[in-house]
Order: sequence, then C-alpha cells, then structure tokens
Amino acid sequence: MIKILEFDKTEKEKIFARVSPLCDVEKTVAEIIADVKENGDSALKKYCEKFDGAVLSDLRVSEEEIQKAFADTDAELIKVMRHSAKNITAFHEKQVRQGFEIINEDGATVGQKITAIESVGVYVPGGTAAYPSTVLMDVIPAKVAGVKKIVMTTPSKNGKIAPVILAAAKIAGVDEIYKTGGAQAIAALAYGTQSVPKVDKIVGPGNAFVAEAKKQVFGAVAIDTIAGPSEILVISDGKSNPEFVAADLLSQAEHDKLASAVLITDDLKFAKKVSEEIERQIVLLPRYEIARASIDNNGKIIVANDLNEAVKISDEIAPEHLELCVDLPFEILKKVHNAGSVFLGRFSPEAFGDYIAGPNHTLPTGGAAKFSSPLSVDDFIKKTQYVYYPETSAKAVSKGVALFAENEGLTAHAKSALLRGNKN
Repeated sequence: MIKILEFDKTEKEKIFARVSPLCDVEKTVAEIIADVKENGDSALKKYCEKFDGAVLSDLRVSEEEIQKAFADTDAELIKVMRHSAKNITAFHEKQVRQGFEIINEDGATVGQKITAIESVGVYVPGGTAAYPSTVLMDVIPAKVAGVKKIVMTTPSKNGKIAPVILAAAKIAGVDEIYKTGGAQAIAALAYGTQSVPKVDKIVGPGNAFVAEAKKQVFGAVAIDTIAGPSEILVISDGKSNPEFVAADLLSQAEHDKLASAVLITDDLKFAKKVSEEIERQIVLLPRYEIARASIDNNGKIIVANDLNEAVKISDEIAPEHLELCVDLPFEILKKVHNAGSVFLGRFSPEAFGDYIAGPNHTLPTGGAAKFSSPLSVDDFIKKTQYVYYPETSAKAVSKGVALFAENEGLTAHAKSALLRGNKN
C-alpha cells in the first residue's frame, strides 16, 4: 500500500528519498562493448541469438518488412500516430534556432551558425512492451533539426520487430533500422560494424545495460542522457477526483518496479481517498505485479500544509512529470522551477503528454530536472562561432590582446596578436 507521510511530522529523508536505479552491470557491459568493437556483426548476431532467440543472416530491416508491418498495423492506430506526429512536429518546429551576426565596438564581425548533427542513432526498447511513442518522440525532433541520417536499433523477438514499431518508424522518417538491442546495440552505434553505421550521437531510453553502455561510450559519441526509472508527481488540492489522481499515479507505476508515483496534497482526507482508490484500481491492471512493487516500495502521498509548501517540496524532488490538479494551475506554474514536463488542470493527465500533445516525453529523471531539459531540437544541432577582424580593427586591438596574453604567460599568443598590429 502507498505510504502517507505528513510533511511536518515525517523525517525529511523519507519525504525526499528516491529509489536507486544502480545495477552492477559495468563489467558485463564493458565486455559486450569490447566484443562488438572487435568482432562487429558476428558479435551482434551472437547476442541476438542469445538474448532475442533470433538467428539472423541480415541485421538490417528490409523495406519489405517495413511495408508489411505498416499494412498489418491497425488503421485507426496509424491515424492516431499520424496525428501525434503532426503535433510533435508543430511543437518542435517552434524550437528551431537561427544563427546570428553582430558587429562589436572593435569593428569585428562575430557570429554563430547552426548546423544539424549529421547522423543520429535512436535506441528503442523492446523488452516488456513495445513503445512506438518513443520512436516518434526521439526521431521527429532530429528530423526537424535537419539530421541527414537517422539509424534506429531495437531488439527483435525471434527475429521479428513489433509491427507498430516499424510503422511508427516509417511515419517518423527513420532511414535505417537494425534488429539489435541492449548494450551491444549501443556499442554498434558508437563504433560501427560491418552493417551498422557509426553515428555522431545516440538518444533513447533503455534498461540498466543500455544506460551503462551509453555511459561507457560517451566521448566516442555524444549521448542525450542517462535515463532512470519513470516518475510522476501530482500536486492536488482536495477538490480533484480521487479516481483520476489514482489512475494518473498508476500510469507511471505500471512502467517498471523502480518507477515512483508521488502525490502531494494539503488535504489528509483526500490523501486517504486516493490511497483507497489506488488499491481498488491496481488489482485490475494487467501489469499488476509491476505496479504493486512500484507503489509499495516507491510510492508515497505527502501531506503538506498548503499548496505553496507543496510546490517547494516538488521543486526539491524535481520530478520527471508534474501534474498540477488545482483550480488555478497557470498561477501555480509560475512558482514551479524544477520539473521535466508539467500538466495543468484536472483534465490534462500525463498520458496525454506521452502520446499526443506534442511536447517531448523524453525527460530528465532522478532529480536531473534541476539542471537539464526535455529532449528537443537543441539536442540535434551544433553551434559554431566565427570571428572576422578587418585589418584596421586588428591593429586597434592587438596591443590589448598581447597584454592580456603576456599576463597569462602565453608569449606566442602575444606575438600572434602583435604581428597583426605591426603589419604594413
């Protein structure tokens, strides 16, 4: 059963405690990465047989497989995914940056140009469930940014990828798809094999092996983030429907056993009603065992003195998803500083954001919302600076630059500047 904690009466360690997602897989992952670096496709095929039960002659998904998967996917679901893709595209198009150029007081022209990363690898999990929403959320911002090549990897089951995953990839515009998952897929994207091309950046969530692999290959390739367990935090007064709030909390609890679902309310009676409603709903879930473990081990209801205190507690937790189930959510939003994505009002469940609203659902977890942001177009671009000094401007600043450089003991810097000043 979910724990009910009163903020003023409970040790703060229990209030702010977070489950640790750490798993001792470092050595195993390092061995897999080394194997893939040395043996390429043969290593990938070995792991596909070992973990996915698939004996593959070709790792790449063929165009025929994609077309068949698209045809086999429910037409109504295709329609919904297209609608989702349209909203995701519209939202992320607003994030597109333009370069700039200014002439500073020294007469120099300085500026910044924006270019897209040339190639990106998108990892799509394929363990306990298929997540076509992840395909749309991770691929579309890259397309909007102008990435030339998008390579997707996802594990197969007995050589088959869920048709809905391939259908989503077709809608999103993925260029190449490979049947490989886990740490081996990350290694393939980072270093390249005979089949899988090396990319410049890897994005997408995964299990502990995937997260550790991304950590280990960082530097050889860029990564988006190290994703932790799913999180939801709901701030609600006593006027919300307990059935709604309980359902929203369970929507994250069913993700995995390490997921956390937290409610902060200023109404103890409401807290108890939500707890009762969770117990009524949880037994009806097909993923009951996962949700049960999540709620029992990581779930909590915190009773605050008022909504202002609730926001302060939430900011300290810095949740991945934050719901503001209150009368004036836009007013409360002004006070929120740390959250990945915020859902306003009593009729905006987090599930809307997962699938159709448009903002990205790849979000900072584990308190990282204090210093990082949702996946966006910015994750798929590079900013390049440039500087141009005409001769007259170079002469004017050369002595000052030389003085600065000599003060730091860098005499070659100083000479480089003075030469421009003395040039006839």
